[in-house]
Amino acid sequence: MKKSLFAFVAVAFVALASTGMSGQAFAAGNTIDHIEAPEQGWKHTGITGTFDRAAAQRGLQVYREVCASCHSLRHVAFRTLTGIGFTEREIKAIAAEYTVMADPNEEGDVLERNAQPFDYFPLVYANKQAAAASNNGAVPPDLSLMTKKRVGGENYVYSLLTHYREPTAEDLAILEKKNISLGDTSYFNPIISGNQIAMAPPLIEDLVEYAAGQPKATLKQMAYDVSVFLTWTAEPKLEDRKKLGFNVMIYLFIFCGIMFFAYRRIAKRILGH
Repeated sequence: MKKSLFAFVAVAFVALASTGMSGQAFAAGNTIDHIEAPEQGWKHTGITGTFDRAAAQRGLQVYREVCASCHSLRHVAFRTLTGIGFTEREIKAIAAEYTVMADPNEEGDVLERNAQPFDYFPLVYANKQAAAASNNGAVPPDLSLMTKKRVGGENYVYSLLTHYREPTAEDLAILEKKNISLGDTSYFNPIISGNQIAMAPPLIEDLVEYAAGQPKATLKQMAYDVSVFLTWTAEPKLEDRKKLGFNVMIYLFIFCGIMFFAYRRIAKRILGH
């Protein structure tokens, strides 16, 4: 009975620990054609970790000023930005900068209107064909769930953004051995499978101007901030899940304690020890 109780607690602890994990697990080592994204120090990881809201807000700025020219956030509603610290007034102002299609009027015409907090971020392109036509045949992925879709999660996003470089002679020799050649419209990046990507390096130093009192907008800082933001868009309930897991753990410890002392008392009466 004692062993069963302790085993139950151990399993519950492992389950709780898993609630603190953000994104997906890493691949077990480097693959044949790309390097593994290294772990970064994220405030939202761990059992008690919470989102760095200042970083997430800066990440939204990076998305809007850099990424939004190609990538959509179709699963994110403006009203949910309260989750990273924006006020209702600020959200209303952000939404008003976008236009969405209104309901048909009495004549059946569909006109544009300013977005409201209950709307979702509008699509950048009307369809995949339009997206491909504007990007040399490549369709920019939606970023809403990017850190959930990619092995490595936010570490993958951060590393991808910070590892663009010109290939060395050694890099080219390795690619040649794999029968891989860089296309005329491709860029070298050792993080991605195949080592080449159609997206040009999106971030350069001081590309975005952060507000006074905020960190300098270095390439790494912007990559960090937008990675935090995209982790939140993929897991907006992460903190709630951790709180629930913590409360469940407390309940399980109390329950196991009650069961243990009840067992001792019943065993003493029945078995006489």
